[in-house]
Amino acid sequence: MKKPDLLILIVIWEFLSGFLAITAIVATVLFVFPFSVGYWDYSYQWSVDIGLAVVFGVIALITIAYIALSVLAGIGLLMNKEWGRIASLVHSALSLFNIPIGTIIGVLSIIYLTKPEVKDYFTAVNATVVSTGTKEQQ
Repeated sequence: MKKPDLLILIVIWEFLSGFLAITAIVATVLFVFPFSVGYWDYSYQWSVDIGLAVVFGVIALITIAYIALSVLAGIGLLMNKEWGRIASLVHSALSLFNIPIGTIIGVLSIIYLTKPEVKDYFTAVNATVVSTGTKEQQ
């Protein structure tokens, strides 16, 4: 069965959004975090410093989970796995909150990944692997 045409664009979006999230974490750690927790200015009270550190930590953990999801979804789609399609649907749903570009790409990805021919592709490829033990030529 032929690989759906626009699938590679979704894979690119998965990896690009993960890269952009990594860039956001690095920029936050380098430029925002030190100033907000009083690293350069010791006039802040410790309660404020600890609170901001906790907030940044929680945001960083959520962003790291988002990065992991986007990378796993991209890898799963490249490997033609059904779990990759499902992870990509979850990632696309989360991308809806990245207004405006993430919203547009998220909606288009959800529409494309739920098309019957795309679902059938992943079902057929995974059924071929299970029944024969090998992957068919694509």
